[in-house]
Amino acid sequence: MSNRTRLAALCTALFAVSPVAPGITTARADGVGLASWYQLPGRTACGGRHNPEAMTAAHRSYPCGSKITVTNLANGRSAVLTVVDRGPFVRGRIVDVSRGAARQIGLINRGVGRVRIARH
Repeated sequence: MSNRTRLAALCTALFAVSPVAPGITTARADGVGLASWYQLPGRTACGGRHNPEAMTAAHRSYPCGSKITVTNLANGRSAVLTVVDRGPFVRGRIVDVSRGAARQIGLINRGVGRVRIARH
């Protein structure tokens, strides 16, 4: 078996058992960290118009259209959100949620809180 064939077989095996898509790092993608809510006028990075009341989120690495569950660790409330934008761009935060999503998970008054993210 040639080295090229071995490499191809190894890559196929690794991607077949990988729980996340290639190019997505699990160190910052799933897990626990700080979330904030945002409301921006205009278009999102994924091409649509930002709707502050929609159940949407901004994430650095998940593809547009990905579904994630964001759970507020302070009160246990959660929401299933669609990734429609890139961000957050504030150091230490792992996700930005829309105003509507922040209201649903109880993050609207504090503005920032610890959350758990899980991808569907």
